Amino acid sequence: MPAWTSCEVAGHTLEAFVPNPEEGRPHGALVHLRDLDDTPPSQQPAWKQAIEASPLPVVSVAGGTSWWIDCLVKGFDAEVSPEAYLLGSLKTWLQDQFGVAAGAMAVLGQGSGGQGALRLAYRHPNLFPVAAAVLPTIDFHRTMETGEPGSQTLWEVYGDVEVARQQTAILHVHPLNWPRHQAFWTHAGDMLASDGADRLHSKLIALGIFHEAELAGLVDATSWLPAAAAAAVRFAVERLEKDARRIVS
Repeated sequence: MPAWTSCEVAGHTLEAFVPNPEEGRPHGALVHLRDLDDTPPSQQPAWKQAIEASPLPVVSVAGGTSWWIDCLVKGFDAEVSPEAYLLGSLKTWLQDQFGVAAGAMAVLGQGSGGQGALRLAYRHPNLFPVAAAVLPTIDFHRTMETGEPGSQTLWEVYGDVEVARQQTAILHVHPLNWPRHQAFWTHAGDMLASDGADRLHSKLIALGIFHEAELAGLVDATSWLPAAAAAAVRFAVERLEKDARRIVS
């Protein structure tokens, strides 16, 4: 039967949902990056329900206030950056555990995990051809100005708001090399996520990069989040399977 399990991979905690295998489906997996509070998806009703509908394995990675960046972060790991961990130990584990090949992984998340998903896919589109983000904190440098949770990590790593801004997801969009499938969902009740998503949406349109974006107005967040999480997981599964079946001439 499908089940949630927890384990450690290279010193980091993972929570995985493993559905019953379905014959004929291509091998693939979804990598869920957590928000700053590090709450696993099994304890978040919206994400728990969405993930349990996935026909592909979903692995959630604990990251704390690491923002999933490519620099060493105190409290995450003394030897590897959050990004290097995803590209190294986690990728190897997924290959060994589920037979997932490089390029058969989708990445998704909410908040800091959402921006991490986009940033990772922009930097490594061949490894992560699919990215889905809910309320992504794309403009994470703005938290440094307000002292919001997670800002201390950015001060320690970058030491300057402008330096941090240069490392945000939107500035890693390459005009000639991007993830083949990307989508993000925000609403006007979360101004930080909404502002960043609006700017990213405009940039992608200007560059002619295909993407999907739901930029909603004021909503009932209690009903909006479950729908957005379900849409993100569904998008990741469908596009990952579509990508696996594409014919390369």
